[in-house]
Amino acid sequence: MRFDTATYTRRKLLERSGLGFGSMALAYMLKENPLRGAVSESTPVLYSDLKPRAGHFKGPAKAMIQLFQNGGPSQVDLFDPKPELNKRNGETITQQVETFQPGNKNVLLGSPFQFKRYGQCGMEMSDIIPRLGGVADELCLIRSMYTEHNNHPEGVNMMETCKIFAGRPVMGAWISYALGTENQNLPAYVVLRDPAGYNSSGKMAWSSGFLPALYQGVEFSSAGTPVHHLNPANPIPPGAQRDNLDLLAKFNNLHQREHPRERELDARIQNYELAARMQLAATEVLDLSKESDSTRKMYGLDNAVTAAYGTRCLMARRLIEAGVRFVQIFPPVASWDHHNELRQGLQSMCGQCDQGSAALIQDLKARGLLD
Repeated sequence: MRFDTATYTRRKLLERSGLGFGSMALAYMLKENPLRGAVSESTPVLYSDLKPRAGHFKGPAKAMIQLFQNGGPSQVDLFDPKPELNKRNGETITQQVETFQPGNKNVLLGSPFQFKRYGQCGMEMSDIIPRLGGVADELCLIRSMYTEHNNHPEGVNMMETCKIFAGRPVMGAWISYALGTENQNLPAYVVLRDPAGYNSSGKMAWSSGFLPALYQGVEFSSAGTPVHHLNPANPIPPGAQRDNLDLLAKFNNLHQREHPRERELDARIQNYELAARMQLAATEVLDLSKESDSTRKMYGLDNAVTAAYGTRCLMARRLIEAGVRFVQIFPPVASWDHHNELRQGLQSMCGQCDQGSAALIQDLKARGLLD
């Protein structure tokens, strides 16, 4: 065998010769023994792209928006009334209970808020989320869910992956992997978080886990430039960007051939190519100035208290309309994690999130997107 010393390093020589014999032996074993890696019609297909795919079952849903209220809103103050708890407000219980607060006296605390019945269904909800109450007939309220751990990261993992431990793909990653996306110029899975920072668990809440990195959530910003670093910082001559991208694609393809089956590399290359296509598509889709004044007002964009979260909700609707498969909206970074000053904390968070959440549901219904 003849090697060109200009292109083969010692490491490459070992990889292609000594280590290659192991690969040959393994390939032979897999071919000879049908129990080891045999491919049949029942072998699952492993995807590595975002092309649209049909699901196993035909369903009307084409996309999903998840309003992930990280931090844990108090159910007994918002949507799960406890009349007996209110009746026993101030009583001390003698049983040992698990608490986080040092010096806790085991005193029962009833909700300081009033509950009302909303909609034709008569759903009971707190009076501090009146706008969500106004769309009660569009909601399915489940009060029986529980988790297996009382810490935030484990709770987030449980909600997103059905396991309390990190390392598994989240819901949005699974959906993107299984169904791809209808718009090849935008990510399949978009994350809209508070530009001020991350909630508990950070990026773990949109991790692809053991799936290819291509299926993890892509962060868009709801303040300033929606997609960071999408366009060059300094203007470049016409056509130069296209030349740069073409040259980068050649280098990527060369590197990919030398390192096959590298999932992170495959995902990075596809993300670079997606970013090039997004330079036009993302700017167009996320231009909220094209929305009517009445729509912007409905989402609360005219109010400093509701504007930030309302903007994320309106962006989500536009992304879904443009063919994005899964959009995840996060609350203000202040979070729903209230260990004290419960009344003030809940009123603040509800004041920021109630209007945008309800407006999104109303808007989706008006446009036929809830069908």
